[in-house]
Amino acid sequence: MISEARLPRPVAQAIDELSKLPSIGPKTASRLVFYLLKQPPAQAEALSAALVSLHARLDYCAVCHTITESNPCAICADEQRDHQQICVVSEPLDCYALEKTGQFRGVYHVLQGEISPVDGIGPENLKIKELIDRVKDSRPSITEIVLATNPTTEGETTAMYLAKILEPYKIRITRIAHGVPVGGDIEYADEITLSNALLHRQQFISQ
Repeated sequence: MISEARLPRPVAQAIDELSKLPSIGPKTASRLVFYLLKQPPAQAEALSAALVSLHARLDYCAVCHTITESNPCAICADEQRDHQQICVVSEPLDCYALEKTGQFRGVYHVLQGEISPVDGIGPENLKIKELIDRVKDSRPSITEIVLATNPTTEGETTAMYLAKILEPYKIRITRIAHGVPVGGDIEYADEITLSNALLHRQQFISQ
C-alpha cells in the first residue's frame, strides 16, 4: 500500500475512516478510495448522502429496538402479526434474515448485542430490561419467546441468561435449532455446530 505520508490529505483521511469499519483493513480501504476516485463525482456524492441519511432519517423502534424510518416499526405496527410471540435476536440485521424465510409471523425484540464479559458487555448494556417490561405489560399475554441469538459462546450465554430470568413468567421459551447448513460438508463444520446438530437431531422419514 502507498505510504499515507505521501498521499493527499483527503485521500489519506478517506482511507483512515474506511479502515475503521469491520473487516476492512488499510489495503481494502485504499482500493475502495481509489475505485471511488475513478468514478463520476455523482457516485461519491450519492454514497455520501446515503451515509448521512443513516442517522438523519433512521431511528430505533420504541417497541422492538430495530432500526426504522417510522415509530413504531412496520412489523410492530402490523395488526396481522402475532404479538403474543416474540423472537429475540441480537442485532437488527437478524430480523431481516429471519423475515426472508417467511416462516415467522410474530414480532421481534432486538437486544443490540450479546453478553460478552471479555468485551465489557453485560446484561445491563443490552435491551434486556426492555424485554422484561414487554413481557410484564403485554396485553394479551405473550405466549412464547423464541431465542434466536447467534450459535456462538456469546449467543449461547445470552440465551441461557434470558431463559433463566424469563422462567418466573411461565412463558414457553424456545431456542432456534442449529446444525450443519444445507450444502455444507461435515468435515468443515466446527465442534459447536456438530454438537448442536447431534443434540437437535430428528427422526428421519423416507418419502
